[in-house]
Amino acid sequence: MHIVVIGTGIVGVCSAAWLQRDGHRITFVSREPAGEACSFGNAGSLSPSACLPVGMPGMWKQVPGWLRDPEGPLTIAPSYLPFMAGWLLRFLRHSRPQEVVRIATALRSLLAPIFDSYGPLLEHAGAQDWVRRTGCLYVYGSPESARRWQWGMDLRRSLGVQLRDIGREELEALEPDLRGKFRFGILAPENGSTLDPSRLVKALHAQCVADGAQERLDEVTGFARQGDAVRGVRLASGETLACDGVVVAGGAWSGALTRELGLSVPLETQRGYHVTVQSSNLQLRHTVMASEYNLMVNPMASGLRLAGSVEFAGLKPPPNYRRAEVLLKKGQEMFPHLDTTRTTQWMGHRPCLPDSLPVIGRAPRLANAWLAFGHGHLGMCGGASTGREIAHLVAGRATQVDLTPFRPDRF
Repeated sequence: MHIVVIGTGIVGVCSAAWLQRDGHRITFVSREPAGEACSFGNAGSLSPSACLPVGMPGMWKQVPGWLRDPEGPLTIAPSYLPFMAGWLLRFLRHSRPQEVVRIATALRSLLAPIFDSYGPLLEHAGAQDWVRRTGCLYVYGSPESARRWQWGMDLRRSLGVQLRDIGREELEALEPDLRGKFRFGILAPENGSTLDPSRLVKALHAQCVADGAQERLDEVTGFARQGDAVRGVRLASGETLACDGVVVAGGAWSGALTRELGLSVPLETQRGYHVTVQSSNLQLRHTVMASEYNLMVNPMASGLRLAGSVEFAGLKPPPNYRRAEVLLKKGQEMFPHLDTTRTTQWMGHRPCLPDSLPVIGRAPRLANAWLAFGHGHLGMCGGASTGREIAHLVAGRATQVDLTPFRPDRF
């Protein structure tokens, strides 16, 4: 079949790569070149352990304080709050303990095969060097501090995540640059990361093109339908691109496209920020998650990436780089000796749903339209396994992951 894949982020590119393995002909349609947007600026984590939803039990008690704190991990633009009210209520409902267990179980099923799903694609594209499997360290000021997050860690363990407690001496031996601030850690040895998420996506996309994929830099405005089938994709240029099927993997812009297919989903954009310290003098060997700072730190080819801020303000307003400056300040608190002579800032739109689960499945009432978006901060983690499952759906095969929790019409 000729399948149009809308989006050239990690989810769209992995979906195309897996579909090509089944012999399908691919045309990408994207607003911008491959490997940009969130696939450029994410934290680069490839973490089977990252199965907890954003909304956790008791979080509602912290939200008011976060919103009052200009340096807190969450901010909502006042003018956007009326648009967020219904979404936030759904989010809070999904943060109850029994819901968190259900969501984490589903996410674990999607994330556990990260490296099995990426493996064939990386090998085919010769991109293995952009991925490493050195583990992730969750670090805390003390064992007592770590107990604040124990419920979530125990849930991870119950779902099969490998976690090992690390005392102060071993922690400092593993990462000397953590000396002084952190006295306790938990090592997730299964985890990995990418040295450059943008280059990884570009390498996979380039292999798709080498294997025959076409690409159109354009915006999708709608679809030509006949009965229960999509027969074409309408472009802003005025052209209708004929196709035998379509995969919507347009990230935060997927909501409008999905409505054109007859389905409404509560898709929001987490405006995520990062700072990359290009002049970094640190020698970190692991990805580091500092829960007390709400900060993920990843040593990359371009420098030390600091990420962890969330802002809700919609797709249109310009970036508020005060959020990135807060990340840098936290990084300097964590690492007082960090050289911050040269830094870059970034903001991108993470597509998120109130239950922290992506949409993966066939569009209801349509025979040849598949949806793959809403991964939030787990796009790199879930991109390859999502692509593999989309290929199974297109082929009519049984999926390797139970996709019931991710079904598009669950809302």
